[in-house]
Amino acid sequence: MKHTAFSRSIGQLEYLLGTSLFERSSGGIKPTLAGREVLRIARLILEQVDMLLDTGRSGGRGDTGHLVIGFFTSMSTGNLRATIGELKKLLPGLEIATMERSRFRLVTALRNGTVDVVVSPGRLPSKDTRSLLLWSERILISLPQDHWLAAREITYWTDLRNEKILLSKYDPGRELEDLLISKLVPADDRPTVERHDVSRGIIKSLTSMGMGLSLAMESDIGASFAGLVYRELQDGAGPSRVDFYAHWRDDNENPALKRFLNLLADRYPSPSPTLGE
Repeated sequence: MKHTAFSRSIGQLEYLLGTSLFERSSGGIKPTLAGREVLRIARLILEQVDMLLDTGRSGGRGDTGHLVIGFFTSMSTGNLRATIGELKKLLPGLEIATMERSRFRLVTALRNGTVDVVVSPGRLPSKDTRSLLLWSERILISLPQDHWLAAREITYWTDLRNEKILLSKYDPGRELEDLLISKLVPADDRPTVERHDVSRGIIKSLTSMGMGLSLAMESDIGASFAGLVYRELQDGAGPSRVDFYAHWRDDNENPALKRFLNLLADRYPSPSPTLGE
């Protein structure tokens, strides 16, 4: 698209919205506050369009099938990694796509059909889906190897009272912070929490540098970081754990989804109804 045509299109969009999206100067242009929000939403829409196109193309691939699995936790080790690996062995012709997004984006993707199933810690805030209880993972504390708590095999939540906890702004950081608050209800008993706009991997690096401690799930510990150790977090009732669930739309007729759900039900039997509620 030519520069003049692009500028004209931006001008028309600003006219329709009734607000300026970019600040123009001799040094170039930069988005306004409203412009940044419009760009963020546009990026979400483009991501969904890309996934819709991929899903549409997969419809003509015959018996090989196509399954999109969404998540926002680590796959460095643990049950999700093992289950996807087993699915690939059972169905070598199945095309498996993975989508790592925030909880909000995965709920949207599940509703519009761009993802077939979402595996997440805790239940998703959606009434349009069914769920299956899978496994649980222990909550661990990540420590620099020279931290005083590293000498203990077990750390109690109350031991964190005077510490600084580093959390990612990305999921599952929110779940971990909610758990921290539930374990240390009085505000005076809680450690200082610093939220960083970085990935979980960077949080591990910051922790190993001695900038604070961090919370992790068992599936986070597959990738090793120099100078970092993990200890189990407990309260008076024992180890702290978080439940994982699979979520899907009941009207999704993808045969590959049914095979995956059956595999999950076989690997992780639950006393609750076999497939959701």
